Amino acid sequence: MSAAWMLARREWTRFFRQRNRVSAAIVQPLLFWMLFGTGLRGAFTVAGDQNFMEFFLPGTVGLIVLFTAIFATISVIEDRREGFMQSVLVSPVGRWPVLLGKVIGGSAIAWVQAMFFLMLVYLFGTASISSSLLLLMPLLALVAIGMCSLGMIVAWPMDSTQGFHAIMMLGLMPMWLLSGSFFPIPAWNDSTIGQMILGGMMRINPLSYSMLEMRRLIYPEVDFSNAGFAPSSVTCWSVTIIATIVVTLIAWRLVRGSRKVDVIV
Repeated sequence: MSAAWMLARREWTRFFRQRNRVSAAIVQPLLFWMLFGTGLRGAFTVAGDQNFMEFFLPGTVGLIVLFTAIFATISVIEDRREGFMQSVLVSPVGRWPVLLGKVIGGSAIAWVQAMFFLMLVYLFGTASISSSLLLLMPLLALVAIGMCSLGMIVAWPMDSTQGFHAIMMLGLMPMWLLSGSFFPIPAWNDSTIGQMILGGMMRINPLSYSMLEMRRLIYPEVDFSNAGFAPSSVTCWSVTIIATIVVTLIAWRLVRGSRKVDVIV
């Protein structure tokens, strides 16, 4: 645990030394939220007569977590090139602390950034603070851990930062877009074939359930039962927890079993 804590603390130290990374992780999703929310505000209505700025808020929080996961796990490739990762792998602490330290460090950064953004939202009155915030905090932690574990799955066998960015943008951005973050999940009643295929893809996306529950917790006064796709909170929490456990175990399996990447420089 001391080795894992050291790696997690190293992620925090690196994060605060890279000031452009601090600003980009917050400012870019904030700009997306303000620009898209303002531009589409009058042409978009969903359950509870929400405007697009209110609807897009949970998606912006998810985008912050996604960007932070990308920036946090790319350090695996940089550490390998600098020789630091090889030094850690030959130490007697084993490989579990490597995964634990990277995931906990990156997810903690993502969680703090998301909570800081939400505090700004609550401060400016876009959403009201309620007791649901106590459930929102662990939900964000689960999403952050899942995203960072997914980033580790991609980063561990990679030897190129350019290839890492390409894979992450090709995989994570569609995953975010198909989670109901940017547009609602279409109902299957009276839908075209294209909408049914799109709706099916969004329904099998685990992030869709996390975003829906996040939207419920941010706006507890809104009834989302008529939103077309509104599984229960128990279902959303179950899918989020199971998905987080599965991707973490896959990342652990990859870190433990992929020995050929130890010598990649």
